[in-house]
Amino acid sequence: LTRLARSRAMRITPFTIDVPDEVLSDLARRIRATRWPPPAPGDAWAQGTDRAFLERLLVRWADDFDWRAEERRLNSFRHFHAGIDGVRIHFVHARAREGRGIPLILTHGWPSSFVELLPLVPMLTDPAAHDLDAPAFDLVLPSLPGYGFSERPPQANSRTVARLWHKLMRGLGYERYGAGGGDFGAGVATHMALENPAAMIGIHLSTLDIWPPTGEGTRPLTEAESAYVAHVGRWDAVERGYSAIQSTRPQTLGYGLTDSPAGLAAWILEKWRAWSDSGGDLERRFPRDFLLTLL
Repeated sequence: LTRLARSRAMRITPFTIDVPDEVLSDLARRIRATRWPPPAPGDAWAQGTDRAFLERLLVRWADDFDWRAEERRLNSFRHFHAGIDGVRIHFVHARAREGRGIPLILTHGWPSSFVELLPLVPMLTDPAAHDLDAPAFDLVLPSLPGYGFSERPPQANSRTVARLWHKLMRGLGYERYGAGGGDFGAGVATHMALENPAAMIGIHLSTLDIWPPTGEGTRPLTEAESAYVAHVGRWDAVERGYSAIQSTRPQTLGYGLTDSPAGLAAWILEKWRAWSDSGGDLERRFPRDFLLTLL
Protein backbone atom coordinates (compact mmCIF):
# COMPACT_ATOMS: atom_id res chain seq x y z
CA LEU A 1 0.00 0.00 0.00
CA THR A 2 1.11 3.54 -0.61
CA ARG A 3 1.43 5.91 2.33
CA LEU A 4 -1.71 7.74 1.18
CA ALA A 5 -3.67 4.50 0.91
CA ARG A 6 -2.54 3.42 4.37
CA SER A 7 -3.58 6.76 5.83
CA ARG A 8 -7.00 6.52 4.24
CA ALA A 9 -7.46 2.96 5.46
CA MET A 10 -6.61 4.06 9.02
CA ARG A 11 -8.63 7.30 8.79
CA ILE A 12 -5.92 9.77 9.72
CA THR A 13 -7.32 13.30 9.99
CA PRO A 14 -5.70 16.61 11.01
CA PHE A 15 -6.65 17.83 14.47
CA THR A 16 -6.56 21.30 16.04
CA ILE A 17 -6.78 21.88 19.77
CA ASP A 18 -9.70 24.22 20.38
CA VAL A 19 -11.20 24.07 23.87
CA PRO A 20 -14.65 25.74 23.92
CA ASP A 21 -15.02 28.98 25.86
CA GLU A 22 -17.72 27.45 28.05
CA VAL A 23 -15.35 24.71 29.16
CA LEU A 24 -12.74 27.28 30.21
CA SER A 25 -15.37 29.35 32.02
CA ASP A 26 -16.63 26.30 33.89
CA LEU A 27 -13.07 25.38 34.84
CA ALA A 28 -12.44 28.82 36.32
CA ARG A 29 -15.74 28.65 38.22
CA ARG A 30 -14.88 25.27 39.70
CA ILE A 31 -11.42 26.44 40.75
CA ARG A 32 -12.80 29.51 42.51
CA ALA A 33 -15.42 27.37 44.28
CA THR A 34 -12.84 24.97 45.75
CA ARG A 35 -13.70 23.78 49.27
CA TRP A 36 -10.42 23.59 51.14
CA PRO A 37 -9.58 21.10 53.89
CA PRO A 38 -7.64 22.40 56.90
CA PRO A 39 -3.87 22.57 56.32
CA ALA A 40 -2.09 19.38 57.31
CA PRO A 41 -0.09 19.57 60.55
CA GLY A 42 3.66 19.21 60.46
CA ASP A 43 6.04 19.90 57.61
CA ALA A 44 4.72 21.05 54.23
CA TRP A 45 4.15 18.16 51.81
CA ALA A 46 4.70 15.54 54.54
CA GLN A 47 1.11 14.31 54.26
CA GLY A 48 0.57 15.16 50.62
CA THR A 49 0.19 18.24 48.44
CA ASP A 50 0.85 21.42 50.42
CA ARG A 51 -2.25 23.60 50.67
CA ALA A 52 -0.38 26.92 50.43
CA PHE A 53 1.36 25.79 47.22
CA LEU A 54 -1.89 24.57 45.70
CA GLU A 55 -3.77 27.74 46.58
CA ARG A 56 -1.16 29.88 44.82
CA LEU A 57 -1.20 27.66 41.76
CA LEU A 58 -4.98 27.66 41.50
CA VAL A 59 -5.12 31.46 41.67
CA ARG A 60 -2.82 31.48 38.65
CA TRP A 61 -4.92 28.82 36.92
CA ALA A 62 -8.22 30.65 37.37
CA ASP A 63 -7.16 34.27 36.91
CA ASP A 64 -3.86 34.66 35.04
CA PHE A 65 -3.15 31.53 32.99
CA ASP A 66 -3.51 32.27 29.27
CA TRP A 67 -4.76 28.98 27.87
CA ARG A 68 -5.31 30.48 24.42
CA ALA A 69 -1.61 31.36 24.20
CA GLU A 70 -0.74 27.79 25.21
CA GLU A 71 -3.21 26.49 22.65
CA ARG A 72 -1.49 28.49 19.90
CA ARG A 73 1.88 27.12 20.99
CA LEU A 74 0.61 23.54 21.01
CA ASN A 75 -1.04 24.01 17.63
CA SER A 76 2.30 25.06 16.13
CA PHE A 77 2.92 21.29 16.02
CA ARG A 78 1.07 19.04 13.58
CA HIS A 79 -1.66 17.12 15.39
CA PHE A 80 -3.71 14.25 14.03
CA HIS A 81 -6.35 11.72 14.98
CA ALA A 82 -6.11 8.14 13.76
CA GLY A 83 -8.87 5.55 14.02
CA ILE A 84 -7.23 2.28 15.07
CA ASP A 85 -9.30 -0.77 16.05
CA GLY A 86 -12.26 1.46 16.79
CA VAL A 87 -10.28 3.82 19.06
CA ARG A 88 -9.52 7.43 18.10
CA ILE A 89 -5.86 8.09 18.92
CA HIS A 90 -4.32 11.55 19.04
CA PHE A 91 -0.70 12.06 18.01
CA VAL A 92 1.80 14.69 17.00
CA HIS A 93 3.80 13.95 13.85
CA ALA A 94 7.02 15.90 13.25
CA ARG A 95 9.23 14.96 10.32
CA ALA A 96 12.97 15.53 10.12
CA ARG A 97 13.77 19.02 8.87
CA GLU A 98 16.09 17.68 6.16
CA GLY A 99 16.32 14.30 4.47
CA ARG A 100 14.76 11.07 5.67
CA GLY A 101 14.57 10.90 9.42
CA ILE A 102 14.78 7.74 11.49
CA PRO A 103 11.18 6.93 12.48
CA LEU A 104 10.77 7.07 16.27
CA ILE A 105 7.63 6.77 18.39
CA LEU A 106 7.85 8.13 21.95
CA THR A 107 5.25 7.36 24.62
CA HIS A 108 4.62 9.31 27.80
CA GLY A 109 3.68 7.76 31.13
CA TRP A 110 1.58 8.66 34.17
CA PRO A 111 0.99 11.31 35.40
CA SER A 112 2.02 13.01 32.19
CA SER A 113 1.02 13.65 28.59
CA PHE A 114 2.49 14.26 25.14
CA VAL A 115 3.16 17.86 26.27
CA GLU A 116 6.18 16.67 28.26
CA LEU A 117 7.82 15.35 25.07
CA LEU A 118 7.33 18.40 22.84
CA PRO A 119 10.65 20.07 23.82
CA LEU A 120 12.40 17.12 22.15
CA VAL A 121 10.86 17.85 18.75
CA PRO A 122 13.22 20.62 17.54
CA MET A 123 16.32 18.85 18.86
CA LEU A 124 15.51 15.46 17.33
CA THR A 125 14.07 16.66 14.02
CA ASP A 126 16.79 19.26 13.43
CA PRO A 127 19.83 18.29 15.51
CA ALA A 128 22.28 20.32 13.41
CA ALA A 129 20.48 23.55 14.35
CA HIS A 130 21.13 22.69 18.00
CA ASP A 131 24.81 21.80 17.56
CA LEU A 132 24.06 18.12 18.10
CA ASP A 133 26.14 15.51 16.32
CA ALA A 134 23.24 13.11 15.91
CA PRO A 135 20.93 11.74 13.23
CA ALA A 136 17.58 13.38 12.58
CA PHE A 137 14.33 11.64 13.43
CA ASP A 138 10.74 11.53 12.24
CA LEU A 139 8.88 11.78 15.55
CA VAL A 140 5.49 10.35 16.41
CA LEU A 141 4.19 11.42 19.86
CA PRO A 142 0.86 9.76 20.65
CA SER A 143 -1.42 10.31 23.62
CA LEU A 144 -2.04 7.08 25.47
CA PRO A 145 -5.62 5.77 25.16
CA GLY A 146 -7.76 7.68 27.65
CA TYR A 147 -5.22 10.50 27.98
CA GLY A 148 -5.37 13.98 26.50
CA PHE A 149 -7.15 13.91 23.17
CA SER A 150 -7.20 10.11 22.72
CA GLU A 151 -10.34 8.08 23.35
CA ARG A 152 -10.57 5.68 26.26
CA PRO A 153 -11.14 2.07 25.16
CA PRO A 154 -12.96 -0.43 27.40
CA GLN A 155 -9.62 -1.96 28.36
CA ALA A 156 -5.96 -1.21 27.73
CA ASN A 157 -2.56 -2.30 28.95
CA SER A 158 0.99 -1.90 27.74
CA ARG A 159 0.68 -4.91 25.41
CA THR A 160 -2.55 -3.75 23.73
CA VAL A 161 -1.18 -0.22 23.34
CA ALA A 162 2.00 -1.63 21.79
CA ARG A 163 -0.16 -3.32 19.15
CA LEU A 164 -1.98 -0.04 18.47
CA TRP A 165 1.36 1.76 18.05
CA HIS A 166 2.61 -0.82 15.56
CA LYS A 167 -0.54 -0.27 13.50
CA LEU A 168 -0.13 3.51 13.79
CA MET A 169 3.47 3.41 12.55
CA ARG A 170 2.60 1.11 9.67
CA GLY A 171 -0.36 3.33 8.82
CA LEU A 172 2.04 6.27 8.58
CA GLY A 173 4.13 4.31 6.08
CA TYR A 174 6.99 3.27 8.36
CA GLU A 175 8.20 -0.33 8.05
CA ARG A 176 10.98 -0.17 10.65
CA TYR A 177 11.24 2.28 13.53
CA GLY A 178 12.48 2.87 17.02
CA ALA A 179 10.44 3.31 20.19
CA GLY A 180 11.05 4.95 23.52
CA GLY A 181 9.18 5.87 26.64
CA GLY A 182 9.13 6.32 30.36
CA ASP A 183 6.93 4.80 33.07
CA PHE A 184 3.93 3.20 31.29
CA GLY A 185 5.49 4.29 28.01
CA ALA A 186 8.55 2.18 28.81
CA GLY A 187 6.28 -0.83 29.14
CA VAL A 188 4.70 -0.03 25.79
CA ALA A 189 8.10 0.24 24.08
CA THR A 190 9.18 -3.06 25.65
CA HIS A 191 6.09 -4.86 24.38
CA MET A 192 6.55 -3.35 20.93
CA ALA A 193 9.90 -5.13 20.80
CA LEU A 194 8.48 -8.36 22.21
CA GLU A 195 5.45 -8.38 19.90
CA ASN A 196 7.22 -7.54 16.65
CA PRO A 197 11.00 -7.42 16.97
CA ALA A 198 11.54 -7.44 13.21
CA ALA A 199 9.97 -3.98 12.93
CA MET A 200 12.11 -2.47 15.67
CA ILE A 201 15.37 -0.64 15.06
CA GLY A 202 15.83 -0.34 18.82
CA ILE A 203 14.15 0.85 22.01
CA HIS A 204 15.07 3.31 24.76
CA LEU A 205 13.54 2.98 28.24
CA SER A 206 13.45 5.20 31.30
CA THR A 207 11.76 5.08 34.73
CA LEU A 208 10.87 1.42 34.46
CA ASP A 209 11.09 -0.95 37.45
CA ILE A 210 13.36 -3.82 36.44
CA TRP A 211 13.67 -6.48 39.10
CA PRO A 212 16.55 -8.96 39.25
CA PRO A 213 15.40 -12.58 38.90
CA THR A 214 14.63 -14.32 42.18
CA GLY A 215 13.21 -17.64 43.25
CA GLU A 216 14.02 -21.25 42.60
CA GLY A 217 16.78 -21.86 40.08
CA THR A 218 18.20 -18.31 40.18
CA ARG A 219 21.57 -17.24 41.52
CA PRO A 220 21.81 -15.32 44.80
CA LEU A 221 21.42 -11.55 44.47
CA THR A 222 24.56 -9.46 44.42
CA GLU A 223 25.08 -6.83 47.10
CA ALA A 224 24.07 -4.10 44.65
CA GLU A 225 20.93 -6.01 43.59
CA SER A 226 19.93 -6.59 47.21
CA ALA A 227 20.39 -2.89 47.95
CA TYR A 228 18.24 -2.03 44.92
CA VAL A 229 15.44 -4.38 45.99
CA ALA A 230 15.50 -2.91 49.51
CA HIS A 231 15.41 0.63 48.09
CA VAL A 232 12.42 -0.15 45.88
CA GLY A 233 10.67 -1.76 48.84
CA ARG A 234 11.10 1.40 50.90
CA TRP A 235 9.91 3.53 47.96
CA ASP A 236 6.84 1.33 47.49
CA ALA A 237 5.91 1.72 51.14
CA VAL A 238 5.51 5.51 50.85
CA GLU A 239 4.92 6.14 47.13
CA ARG A 240 2.86 3.24 45.77
CA GLY A 241 -0.50 4.04 47.38
CA TYR A 242 -1.81 5.77 44.26
CA SER A 243 -1.27 2.60 42.25
CA ALA A 244 -3.43 0.46 44.53
CA ILE A 245 -6.54 2.57 44.02
CA GLN A 246 -5.90 3.34 40.35
CA SER A 247 -5.39 -0.33 39.48
CA THR A 248 -8.34 -1.66 41.51
CA ARG A 249 -11.04 1.06 41.77
CA PRO A 250 -10.18 3.73 39.19
CA GLN A 251 -13.80 4.69 38.53
CA THR A 252 -14.34 5.62 42.19
CA LEU A 253 -11.35 7.94 42.12
CA GLY A 254 -12.33 9.30 38.72
CA TYR A 255 -15.43 11.10 40.02
CA GLY A 256 -13.40 13.34 42.31
CA LEU A 257 -10.58 13.97 39.84
CA THR A 258 -13.02 14.83 37.05
CA ASP A 259 -15.25 17.08 39.15
CA SER A 260 -12.57 18.96 41.09
CA PRO A 261 -9.69 20.81 39.37
CA ALA A 262 -8.09 21.27 42.80
CA GLY A 263 -8.30 17.54 43.45
CA LEU A 264 -6.80 16.72 40.05
CA ALA A 265 -3.94 19.19 40.52
CA ALA A 266 -3.20 17.92 44.02
CA TRP A 267 -3.21 14.28 42.89
CA ILE A 268 -0.91 14.82 39.92
CA LEU A 269 1.50 17.54 41.08
CA GLU A 270 2.38 15.77 44.30
CA LYS A 271 3.87 13.02 42.13
CA TRP A 272 5.71 15.49 39.89
CA ARG A 273 7.35 16.93 42.99
CA ALA A 274 8.18 13.55 44.50
CA TRP A 275 9.39 11.83 41.34
CA SER A 276 11.37 14.60 39.66
CA ASP A 277 14.72 16.22 40.38
CA SER A 278 12.94 19.25 41.86
CA GLY A 279 14.73 19.07 45.19
CA GLY A 280 11.37 19.66 46.83
CA ASP A 281 10.75 22.92 44.94
CA LEU A 282 8.47 22.02 42.05
CA GLU A 283 8.35 25.47 40.49
CA ARG A 284 12.12 25.78 40.52
CA ARG A 285 12.28 22.84 38.14
CA PHE A 286 9.07 23.30 36.13
CA PRO A 287 7.41 26.59 35.06
CA ARG A 288 3.90 27.09 36.40
CA ASP A 289 2.41 27.37 32.94
CA PHE A 290 3.93 24.04 31.90
CA LEU A 291 2.35 22.38 34.93
CA LEU A 292 -1.03 23.98 34.23
CA THR A 293 -0.89 22.98 30.56
CA LEU A 294 -0.13 19.43 31.64
CA LEU A 295 -3.20 19.38 33.86
